[in-house]
Amino acid sequence: MKAMILAAGKGTRVRPITYTIPKPMIPIMQKPVMEFLLDLLRQHGFDQVMANVSHLANEIEGYFRDGQRFGVELAYSFEGHITPDGELVGQALGSAGGMRKIQDFSPFFDDTFIVLCGDALIDLDLSEAVRQHREKGSIATIVMKSVPLKQVPSYGVVVTDDDGRIKSFQEKPRVEEALSTDINTGIYIFEPEIFNYIPSGQEFDIGGDLFPKLVAANAPFYGISMDFEWVDIGKVPDYWQAIQDVLTGQVKGVSIPGNEVKPGIFTGLNVKVNWDKVSIEGPVYIGARTHIEDGATIVGPSMIGPNCRICSDAIVDKSVIFEYSCIGSGVRLVDKLVFGRYCVDKTGASIDMKAAALDWLITDTRQMVMSEPPIEHKAIAELLNQTVAR
Repeated sequence: MKAMILAAGKGTRVRPITYTIPKPMIPIMQKPVMEFLLDLLRQHGFDQVMANVSHLANEIEGYFRDGQRFGVELAYSFEGHITPDGELVGQALGSAGGMRKIQDFSPFFDDTFIVLCGDALIDLDLSEAVRQHREKGSIATIVMKSVPLKQVPSYGVVVTDDDGRIKSFQEKPRVEEALSTDINTGIYIFEPEIFNYIPSGQEFDIGGDLFPKLVAANAPFYGISMDFEWVDIGKVPDYWQAIQDVLTGQVKGVSIPGNEVKPGIFTGLNVKVNWDKVSIEGPVYIGARTHIEDGATIVGPSMIGPNCRICSDAIVDKSVIFEYSCIGSGVRLVDKLVFGRYCVDKTGASIDMKAAALDWLITDTRQMVMSEPPIEHKAIAELLNQTVAR
């Protein structure tokens, strides 16, 4: 069976992470989110997968290659152009436009197929979803999930009739205006006839263009509400929460890697730490070859990537730290995500460490570590410590 993973977006709402990592490659406990999707597709017999790529396409293609080691056949449709000096310049065609480009090149989708957004963790029974889609004789189906009424302002709401036929949509409605609590999860099932509704050679979106067209044409277009786990990583706060949920065991199918050296404390290979001289409260994951200096404090749920250095008297509290990060002595991080030169609050607000002349606090661990900041930085350092502790 055939499937498509939407992997061409720039992921602007997950910046600064997506400056250098495409959204499908964002790691969940050291494993790209797209890898979880391939695992799920394979389990349900979807073994021929196309991915449209654009932003940082080489990162995705270089990791997944032809998909063989993940048990699927995988190919890529690049959206953009190549400059005379060989640089790839992405120019996404929209989700439906990307589907159309694949089909125009050589008809690939010749039977019922599924389309997944490449930035969510799901444990959906895809086989059951396809069965319900076919049972209704639908040309297009949205897999929906019901959420509490108070959460509907955060999502796109799908309004259906008693038979499940889609009548309209509401984009992030206010609670008092919501006509449904069923939301669009970005999981779609299509028949090849869907391409009769998608124009060639132009940007065209599934949600914004294709679906309203189907409703207007009174096409057999349905929504099916299913109970499954769905962790969307659409924004920085979503990613921060996803890591917290994995560490606390709330996300099925995603285990904490490494060895459990103490209850709730997991480590990769060759971690350097004197357990008698640090304070670590799980759940915590510490990546391979990371050095936790004496006097450091780590409070879970927290994830520290590989090849990091947490200096003496630093405090990491409910935070996520990417690989090759050095957290300076005395720094206190609470509810933060550290990615390269950036420190990002769980709300998405970021502090550019270099712009603040504080690169000695959060830096690449491969560089020389300053044991004591210059005198002129001390006042600024104290201010930052107060800021990130809020």
